[in-house]
Amino acid sequence: MQLVIVESPAKAKTIEKYLGSGFKVLASYGHIRDLPPKDGSVDPDNGFAMLWDNYADKAKQLKAITDEAKKADGLILATDPDREGEAISWHVQEVLAKKKALPKNVQRVTFNAITKAAVLEAMAKPRELDIDLIEAYLARRALDYLVGFTLSPVLWRKLPGAKSAGRVQSVALRLIVERERERIAYVTADYWDIDLTTATQPSFGAKLVAVGGERIATGKDFDAAGMVSAKTIALDEVRALVLADGLEGATFTVRSVEEKPYRSSPKAPSPRATRSSTASTPGPRSRSTARTSTCRTSASRTRAARSGWSSRSPTRFRSQFSRTSHMGYEYAAKLGNRCSMKRWKRRCGAQRSGMK
Repeated sequence: MQLVIVESPAKAKTIEKYLGSGFKVLASYGHIRDLPPKDGSVDPDNGFAMLWDNYADKAKQLKAITDEAKKADGLILATDPDREGEAISWHVQEVLAKKKALPKNVQRVTFNAITKAAVLEAMAKPRELDIDLIEAYLARRALDYLVGFTLSPVLWRKLPGAKSAGRVQSVALRLIVERERERIAYVTADYWDIDLTTATQPSFGAKLVAVGGERIATGKDFDAAGMVSAKTIALDEVRALVLADGLEGATFTVRSVEEKPYRSSPKAPSPRATRSSTASTPGPRSRSTARTSTCRTSASRTRAARSGWSSRSPTRFRSQFSRTSHMGYEYAAKLGNRCSMKRWKRRCGAQRSGMK
């Protein structure tokens, strides 16, 4: 007999019908154990060792799984294919191994639909537990415990009514605080550079990059303390103006020309949602037409209300014409429409001419 473990009891009944005799399907009802909310549940100094406690309300179900596992020839873990499902399968395997009730043959199967074809196909392709998903789950729970459990009491004291400090929000807040501290400690520094435009035809721009063999500093050459890096010089306003005056009327020579290939690609086509949004945006004339249409519709509904029949009546009226014109005349008369019977007859004739 093969023991199959799923998460939901409803799934257990359906899957057991699909598999038939030789299979016993039990539900774990979700997770069966978790880290207890106390000190020492996660030990960072010991390779992040974790202490797990079984849920008290799952004792009955765990006993049923353990009893069946002792009699089973093999164990098939068929929990959900996501990270939490993989973790539940791992927990079941660890609990049964600790109770010395784990069968020798342990397999993992996953399926995305509860149909007979999908279940039988998954049973024919078993695999091992996904260690990557299990380690991702363990890292998540360790962060929840080390970060959330530590910061949540502080948050409750400082911000009454707050729920908890999660692993994601806490780390994101730490990054923001560190960045803000860097911004506050930042020291500004002034530097100047010299650009020129040639008098040639066509003209082109140039930039002074070195003076006397020393490179002129740019913004990336300054550190957080505002100090310039070695082997560079920072031009102040006075020196920059002196250099600029000295370059006036000077003769420049182009020493070399570098050619590099340039490739230009057309813009990617707009997504369908963007095209639909652009096409549905009315222009000034369209908006005016839309408002006129709305006014006419409202006026028509007002006249309809005064005449004692609903604005939906023409639809029902046309459906009556599709059956018989005589009934349509009577229907119009009963509605008490103020339009002349000739007008209704002309409309009725148009309806009949369009019918097959």
